[in-house]
Amino acid sequence: MTAIGLIFRRELAAFVRSPIGYVIAAIVLCIDGLLYNAFALGGRPRLSAEVIHDFFYFSSGTTMVAAIFLAMRLLAEERQMGTLVLLRTAPIREVDVVLGKFLSALVYLTLITVATLHLPLLVLVNGKVSMGHLWVGYSGLLLIGSAALAIGLLGSALAPNQLVAGVTGAGLLVLMLVLWLAARVADPPVRELLEALALHARHFAPFMDGVLHTRDVFYYLAVTFFFLLCTTKALEARRWR
Repeated sequence: MTAIGLIFRRELAAFVRSPIGYVIAAIVLCIDGLLYNAFALGGRPRLSAEVIHDFFYFSSGTTMVAAIFLAMRLLAEERQMGTLVLLRTAPIREVDVVLGKFLSALVYLTLITVATLHLPLLVLVNGKVSMGHLWVGYSGLLLIGSAALAIGLLGSALAPNQLVAGVTGAGLLVLMLVLWLAARVADPPVRELLEALALHARHFAPFMDGVLHTRDVFYYLAVTFFFLLCTTKALEARRWR
């Protein structure tokens, strides 16, 4: 088995055995259920597509928060416990460590996300649900979740402990989210650049409506790749200190 596979199995088993993994999953499912009942189903009668749109809107927020909490322990915990030295001295590359840990967190986040599938399906009680809309929406959740995981992993690589890792990852995530606010007060062409870089506003909106654009898929994959690359370079820089 490759180094990436070994690290993936080790980290995924840690999520399954650790109570923190179940706590994060329970909190996400509880908040999603409450928000779905309060905002998506509550209030005036609405079209099924509007209910699904709102579900993916607030689920994107809980998915990003869960990603930060899952990622903050991946490298910061190793440093805190003193086991990161063993990873550095082992005959494996930093990119193997980063990819193995990232993929394990992504699989666990995917399981949490898929566990919310029953919520939009409740629309079938009194309405209709397009399976294509659900497929595109959940694809968007996984894409924005993977980007948030990569951002959180960079925070975990830079921080000395899990608390600082969570704060650092959350700070980077918020910075990526509020770029659209800066775009509103900027002049072209800076405005277009900031809007294109913002993590949620422009790129996630089509997913909420069940519309799949390759540019949005490419954007989230590019963000994920960029922050994973930064994480790898951060680990390599620490090795040579």
